[in-house]
Amino acid sequence: MAKDPGIESDIRARRQKVTERRGDRIFSGSARGAGSFILLILAAVSAFLLAEGFPAIVADPAEIGLFDGDNFWQWVGPLVFGTLWAAALALLIAFPLAIGVALFISHYAPRRIAEPLGYLLDLLAAVPSVVYGLWGGAVLAPALQPSYTWLAENLSFIPFFAGPASGTGRTILTAAIVLAVMVLPIITAVSREVFLQTPVLYEEASLALGSTKWEMIRTVVLPVGRGGIISAAMLGLGRALGETLAVAMVLSATGIVTVNLISSGNPSTIAANVALSFPEAYGLNVNALIASGLVLFAITLVVNSIARWIVNRRADFSGAN
Repeated sequence: MAKDPGIESDIRARRQKVTERRGDRIFSGSARGAGSFILLILAAVSAFLLAEGFPAIVADPAEIGLFDGDNFWQWVGPLVFGTLWAAALALLIAFPLAIGVALFISHYAPRRIAEPLGYLLDLLAAVPSVVYGLWGGAVLAPALQPSYTWLAENLSFIPFFAGPASGTGRTILTAAIVLAVMVLPIITAVSREVFLQTPVLYEEASLALGSTKWEMIRTVVLPVGRGGIISAAMLGLGRALGETLAVAMVLSATGIVTVNLISSGNPSTIAANVALSFPEAYGLNVNALIASGLVLFAITLVVNSIARWIVNRRADFSGAN
C-alpha cells in the first residue's frame, strides 16, 4: 500500500521541529561547550608548563642550583622513581583491602551495617591531606619504628629491609601507608558502586547452578566489574601520584634511588619536592620545578591513557562505561 507523500512530509517536518527545540539546542550547546572548555584548560596547562619549564631543560646545569652539576634529566630521574615507587606501594597496599571492603559492603554485610560503613568510608575521602600528614608523622611513624628495627635485624637479607632502620620511622613505607589510607575510600567507593551494578539475574543464575557465594563473586561479580575496578585503581593511583602535603610531612627524603623501605635514606617525590623547594626558589630554579611538574603531568596522562585503553578492551564487561 503506497504511503501518502503529504503525510510523509508532515512527519518529517514534525521530527525536524522536535529535534530543533530551543531546550535541546541549549543543552547540546552547553554540553559541547563544557567539553571544549575542559580541553582548553588542559591545553592551557600544558602550554604553561612547556613554556615555563623548557628554559630549565635546555639551560646550562651550572646556572641552576638545584642540579648540583647534573642536567635536568639526571636531577628529575630520582624524583620520578620516588613518585612511581611511593604510588605503586600505596596501590599495592590499598587495592586488595579496598576490593575486600567493597565486596563486604555490597554482598556480605547486613544493610544496617553496610550503609553506615559506606558513609564512614565516604567521609574518609573528605579528610584534608594535612590531617593525614600530621597523623602519619606524629602517630604512625613512631608506632612503626620498632617494626622497622625488627625487620632490619631479622630480614636484612631482603633488599627491601636491608637497613639500617630509620630512627624516626619516617620512611618511604610509612609514606606509602599514609597514601594507601588516603586512596582507600576512593577505590572502595567506586568498586562498591560497580559491584552493586552487577545484574541480579547473573548472580541468581550462578547460585542456581550450585555456586557458592564466593564462586558467584569470583565468576560473575568480579569479571563483570573488571573495567570499573581498573578505573577505581587508576583514580587511586592518580591521587597517590599527585599527593603533596602528606608525603612532604611524613617522608624524610634524601633524593636517592633505593628500594630500601625502612632506612633513613629515601627517594623523594616530584610533588613533595616542588612544595618544599618552591618557597626558596628563584630564577631558573623556578623553571626547573615547573619542568618537573611537566614530567608529573606527563606521567599522569600516560597512566590515565593506559587505564582507558585497558577499560576499553573490556568494554563489554565494564561497569564504568
